[in-house]
Amino acid sequence: MVVRLLGVPYDAHSSFLRGAADAPTAVRSALDCGSANWCTESGVDLGPLNGSAWTDLGDLTIPDGAENARDTISSAVAEVIADGSRVVSVGGDHFVTWPIVQAVSAVHDDLTIVHFDAHPDLYDELDGDRYSHACPFARIMEEGRVARLLQFGIRTITPHQRQQADRFGVEVHEFRDWDGRIPELAGPVYISIDADALDPAFAPGVSHNEPGGMTTRQLLDSLRQIDAGEARVVGADVVEINPSRDVNDQTAMVGGKFVRELIGMMIDPQEGDA
Repeated sequence: MVVRLLGVPYDAHSSFLRGAADAPTAVRSALDCGSANWCTESGVDLGPLNGSAWTDLGDLTIPDGAENARDTISSAVAEVIADGSRVVSVGGDHFVTWPIVQAVSAVHDDLTIVHFDAHPDLYDELDGDRYSHACPFARIMEEGRVARLLQFGIRTITPHQRQQADRFGVEVHEFRDWDGRIPELAGPVYISIDADALDPAFAPGVSHNEPGGMTTRQLLDSLRQIDAGEARVVGADVVEINPSRDVNDQTAMVGGKFVRELIGMMIDPQEGDA
């Protein structure tokens, strides 16, 4: 199964700080810096496979304006996956997940989303902006093309977003109560990782530092649980890395680690092409 890496440099709907548009460059630099090799924790060596089992397509050119940006991203991803390929995107604020999921859910029925984040991003609107990076999962669930949404790492949920979660049947696993287990999953799965799911000690380079978060190990172990189950990971994104806030490229390196592991999950030959 061929996996395509795609940079999505767009952060026009960040509610606090811009900067997530620079993440694709920072994460690629971390991947190529020589500090780590290309092997995943499961033993998949991505280095020799470049150009065959996975390919870096570079960055999208995205126009200004929410609707134009949404349509450009969705159309580009639809083209990437039209031949059965799977996509891992990096960069941008969380707005970008909505158009990516539009494309992926058009191909894969009964899609499940597994979302790691400090925030549920279920606002109907924030500061008058329905395209805000705080709203993508409301937009996704409104469209009715996703069967299940599970959220982990959540530790700042407002009363309005609790109402939204109830409205859409979202399975919110607040981090203070989470036992570390991922419920059983089956069928096609899309994974969305907001870097602020991690505690700022592990990922300082984000716009919204929210203390009390996951360790890098906890999130990696969550990915391993998904990989060991019956689910088929058909797409993923790593968003909300803000290089201007990073310390010693720490968050970019973490983002690179997640990208490697996600690609490895999708091309593992034990998974098959079903």
